Amino acid sequence: MASVRGEFSSRFGFVMAAAGSAVGLGNIWGFPTQAASNGGAAFLLVYLILAFTLAYPALMAELIIGRHAHANAVSALRLISPTNLLRRIGVTTGVVGFLVASLILSFYAIVAGWMIAFCLSSLAGLLGMQEMSDWLTTFSITRNIAFMLLFMVLTISIISAGVRQGIERWSERLMPALLITLALLVAYVLSLDGASDGLKIYLLPDFEKALSPKLIIAALGAAFFSMSLGVGTMLVYGSYISDSENLPVLGGLVTLVDISIAVLAGFLVLPAMYVALHNGVEIFNEAGALISEDTLIFTVLPELFRTMGITGTVVSFTFFFLMSIAALTSSISMLEVPVAYTIEEHGVRRSTAVWAIGGLIAVASTIILLNFNTLFGFVVALTTRYSQPLLGFMLCLFAGWVMHRNTLLEELSKGNPEVAQGLFWKIWPWYVKFFCPVIILAIFAQSLLG
Repeated sequence: MASVRGEFSSRFGFVMAAAGSAVGLGNIWGFPTQAASNGGAAFLLVYLILAFTLAYPALMAELIIGRHAHANAVSALRLISPTNLLRRIGVTTGVVGFLVASLILSFYAIVAGWMIAFCLSSLAGLLGMQEMSDWLTTFSITRNIAFMLLFMVLTISIISAGVRQGIERWSERLMPALLITLALLVAYVLSLDGASDGLKIYLLPDFEKALSPKLIIAALGAAFFSMSLGVGTMLVYGSYISDSENLPVLGGLVTLVDISIAVLAGFLVLPAMYVALHNGVEIFNEAGALISEDTLIFTVLPELFRTMGITGTVVSFTFFFLMSIAALTSSISMLEVPVAYTIEEHGVRRSTAVWAIGGLIAVASTIILLNFNTLFGFVVALTTRYSQPLLGFMLCLFAGWVMHRNTLLEELSKGNPEVAQGLFWKIWPWYVKFFCPVIILAIFAQSLLG
């Protein structure tokens, strides 16, 4: 018999957990670095538009389906499907979703392991353990596997405790710590020489770049990835929401927190790049473009911290501590997707399911590490650039076309009896039915065609 399902005990607990799922490396690492390499403010502008016009409606589709079914993604999509064909499509979508979530976690754990290693390296430097500090920042199979496994054990330990004692309890602790740490770092970096140049890049848009297909595709991918959409994480979290909660309000809060942290992270990373330039650190590649992605986080910023002496070591520790927290708040939601399915569909005990699935994902991470140059970039592109938008497209179809309109209204009315008279109900059902799928598919087709 399957375990009794958990439920979030408060609105704050859900918002912290869902925002924690949404707020991760995609916000603090991915969003600012993509902004840096895609026109700064132009990327920010397109990202904000897509987040509110596509990501929020898609998020609501997942939350509504999840709470209606109070089940994992496979069971939920099967439940709302009226015919055998649609049930098979729903099951396939759910299965692909938890496989993609597992693959995302397999590369996410690798990057998160690097964050923990760099955090401990700063601590070792403060303690005068230079040899250990150097080893922790050197790319090697031993270091990579060791810290990937450490991160997976942390993730598994939280998920093993269940919804309230694990996911909700730790999200309520980690998210405030993340917000405070991020705010302190932003305030400090903005006080340094050179930061104003980064602010100009971040806040003054180049509207010609805003119309670039490459930029739009990158912004859509960033919006879906940063909000954990398409793979069933928000659907599963939605299944743990009390029937008394107002779903559009909850979805709006999660979206606002997620976007706010991504934008705030931009005030940290881009000014920090120009502070580095002011301090003599190279931030442009041979083509004259801003360095981005892993080169920025693991080369440019550490080099900046080194130019700042003992203060830089403290800032480095704080920064990578922040990144480690962001990674952990997201990883627990990714692991919960296949775990919820295994518990509910196959009656496996939570602890058994968590350790077995977490172990399999760790094996996948190890395989990626052993074939890093071939597999890492491929898995990242497969999951975040292609799979997530397509799965988001499918979930919009199920919410807009498969789930009956009266069922949608009934579900939304549970936490808000007056919802039928509100603006959300007048717009969202048609919006998610027609506009979202078409736009997502059009942008996805553009990404395929280059």
